[in-house]
Amino acid sequence: MKVLLLTPSLERPGGIQRYTLTLERALKDLTGEQSVRCVGLGEDPIRQGKARLSTRSKWRFGWQASREAARWRPDLIICTHLALGPVAWLLASLGRRPYWIVVHGIEAWVPLPLAKRMALRLADRVIVTSKFNCERVTKRQHLKPERIASLPCALDEGLTTVKPASTGPHQSIAEGQRVVLTVARMEAAEQYKGHDAILRALPSVLSRVPNLVYFVVGEGDDRSRIEALAYSLGIRSHVIFTGRVTDSELVALYIRSDVFALPARTVLNDQEAKGEGFGIVFLEAMAFGKPVIGPNVGAPAELIRNGENGLLVDPDSVTSVAGALIELLANPEKGRELGKAGREWVQWSYSYGAFRERLVGMLAS
Repeated sequence: MKVLLLTPSLERPGGIQRYTLTLERALKDLTGEQSVRCVGLGEDPIRQGKARLSTRSKWRFGWQASREAARWRPDLIICTHLALGPVAWLLASLGRRPYWIVVHGIEAWVPLPLAKRMALRLADRVIVTSKFNCERVTKRQHLKPERIASLPCALDEGLTTVKPASTGPHQSIAEGQRVVLTVARMEAAEQYKGHDAILRALPSVLSRVPNLVYFVVGEGDDRSRIEALAYSLGIRSHVIFTGRVTDSELVALYIRSDVFALPARTVLNDQEAKGEGFGIVFLEAMAFGKPVIGPNVGAPAELIRNGENGLLVDPDSVTSVAGALIELLANPEKGRELGKAGREWVQWSYSYGAFRERLVGMLAS
C-alpha cells in the first residue's frame, strides 16, 4: 500500500507535529520505507486550530500535493490536519482513492466553512485522538460514528533517551528547591492553557512551600502578559521563564522537576472552542516519573487517573489548583508513588508499539 501524507509544517515542535512524525514512522514500519511520501507546508501558519495561510502558500502546497499524487498514484491519502482537508478531498476525488483526516481537537469543535465541513463529512475515515474529542466532533459535525476511528497520541520515546543537558535553565535550581514545571505555548489565543491559574495559586502555595520555583517552558505573544501577572502577584522571583528549549534542556527540566502542571480550561459554545484535544506533554511528564496536575474536564482527564497517577483540578478555582500543588509538594513520597504509576500507565497504554498496533487494525479494516 502506498500512502501520501499531507501535513502542516514540521519545523516547529508541538503536539500535532509529534503526532504526525509518529504516524509517518508507524506507516513506514508497516508498509515499507518507500511506500510513504510526505508533502508538508513550507511555513508554520497553523495555530489554535486555524490556518493562517497566504495565497501563495495555498497554491504552492496544492500544486506540490497534486503533482505528487498524479505522479505517484497513492492508494491512500492521509491529511494530518483539518486545515488541509479540502486539498485531500480534491485529490481523492480526482484520483478516485480513499482519504482520511486526523482531527486533533478544537479545529473541529466549532461550525466550519463549507470546504472544511464537506472534506470532513466525505472523508472515508476521521481519526480522533481521544474519547472527548470523538464526542465533540461527532456532535458538532454530525458525523456517523462508524466512520470515526480512535488513534490516541503516543509518547515520543526518543525524548526519554535524550541525554540531559549539562548546562541550561535547570542550573538555576538551588539545592533543596521544589520545582513545578509547565511546558506549553504562551499564545494570546491559547490563554486556556492555564499558566494564569497556576500563578494565581502560587501565593498560597508559597506560604506552605516557600522553597518553590515555577519553571515555564515555551514562548508566544502572550508571554509579556503572563510575566506581568507574576509581577503583580508579587511572585516573580519564584517564576523562571525559559523560552524555547532544546530537547536535552527539556529532559533536564523534566528530571529535576517535582510536579508537572497544566490545568487547561475547556470552553465550548457556539462562537468558540478552547481546550486540549489530548495533551501529549502529560505523557512526557509521566514517562519521566512525574506526578501531573490537569483539568477535571476535557481530554486530559482521560489520561490522568485522579489519585493514581496525578490529580485533577478545577482550572477556574484557585483553591483547587493550590490544594493539588500543596498536596504533592508537601508530600514528596505521594508524588513519587503517583509518578511511578504514571510511568507504568504510559508504557502500557501510550507506547509507540500500542500506537502501531492500533494503526494495523485501521489499515486492515
